[in-house]
Amino acid sequence: MPHPGKPLAAVILLFALGLSLPSLSTNAPSTALLLHVDGAISPAMADYVLHGLDAAAEQHAKLVILEMDTPGGLDSAMRDIIKAILASPVPVVTYVAPSGARAASAGTYILYASHIAAMAPATNVGAATPVQLMGGNSPTPAEPKTAEDRKILNDAVAYIRGLALERGRNPDWAVKAVRSAASLTADQALKQHVIDVMANDIPDLLAKLNGRTLVTETGPVTLHTAAIAVQDYHRGFRVQFLTVLTDPTVAYILLLIGIYGLVFEGYNPGGVLPGVAGAIALLLALYAFHVLPVNFAGLALIVLGVILFVTETFVPAYGTLSIGGLVAFMVGSIILMDTRVPGFAISRGLIGGISSAAALIIVITLWLAVRAHRRPVVSGAEELLEDRGQALQDFSADGDGTVRIHSEIWNARSKIPIRAGEFVKVIRREGLKLIVEPTEHSDSEDT
Repeated sequence: MPHPGKPLAAVILLFALGLSLPSLSTNAPSTALLLHVDGAISPAMADYVLHGLDAAAEQHAKLVILEMDTPGGLDSAMRDIIKAILASPVPVVTYVAPSGARAASAGTYILYASHIAAMAPATNVGAATPVQLMGGNSPTPAEPKTAEDRKILNDAVAYIRGLALERGRNPDWAVKAVRSAASLTADQALKQHVIDVMANDIPDLLAKLNGRTLVTETGPVTLHTAAIAVQDYHRGFRVQFLTVLTDPTVAYILLLIGIYGLVFEGYNPGGVLPGVAGAIALLLALYAFHVLPVNFAGLALIVLGVILFVTETFVPAYGTLSIGGLVAFMVGSIILMDTRVPGFAISRGLIGGISSAAALIIVITLWLAVRAHRRPVVSGAEELLEDRGQALQDFSADGDGTVRIHSEIWNARSKIPIRAGEFVKVIRREGLKLIVEPTEHSDSEDT
């Protein structure tokens, strides 16, 4: 018979083990997730940061470090990143590094939104004045020109001031960074309470963060970063693909491939490959344009230019349509994404190269057309004009006779008497009869 105390002892043992599990888990090495935010703040970059913050929460990471070097970017992508940072249960440190890096424009807002703001020596922050991405003039910091400009500027001021107050940082300088496009070096930013820490590198940063207490979405957190392991969060295939796809230059090239692919398929029905490749490229370009600041007037001008190029092949406009199409294409390409935001404009060199190639094709086409127009006719009735042959008999009193031209025998008529063997020249043709006149010589290839 089992002892009644054994089941009770087993329960107590299991309960004690259960209580010890959390303490065992705390002995596991803590990690900090390192994300590299370099380049323009784009939809692909926002996707990368959001997935990184989610991964940090799932892995119970103790810290997320955004190593930043950005000239700025899109307002929508910036706000998505800031919302994710504000809602993150894991503390987020934005670290402007390495030396020579910057957190300009959108980067300044993200720096202010982070739980900890840090910079490496010889870096800078600021120049956060908003830019109207959809064309027109950006609001000037000192003197907004329109009501729309004032709305954009005041919204940006209120947004960054709110972030500064939320994180206990200098709100006055934040406003100055927006209104006057002010910038600071790392030393100045630390003195003016714009950032919390200045560190030479990641290990130095972690050493200076150890023991700091901050407030996250889930409550106060004390950082223990002395022995923390830093783990790189690599960009997956999806983020890399979106980064390439949403590059304005790539999107522009895909648009041209798509349009011309469909045009070639229209010229050669059944070719399949140009049509399929063109349709895929065009859909990818349209997706990229959906998330990029596209000026649709520029897009319409590009399409018009291509249409005029194609129309020239059907309508003999002597280059007028092609030249108009080239002008429309160049203007449309220039204004397609002229946002003045670094990283979101199409390379002028690429536009110039493609336009030059199109211009060269137009010149060659016109030259071939003029050359063909000046070339003697080699087929049809007009071919015989000015050709020379030889009379096969004496012409009758009425002026009728036969001649050999191009190894062919023709009925002929002449107002001037012609004898057999004399050379003749064709003046014109009337039905199946040639009107000829005598000549003193003949081209040997015609007789």
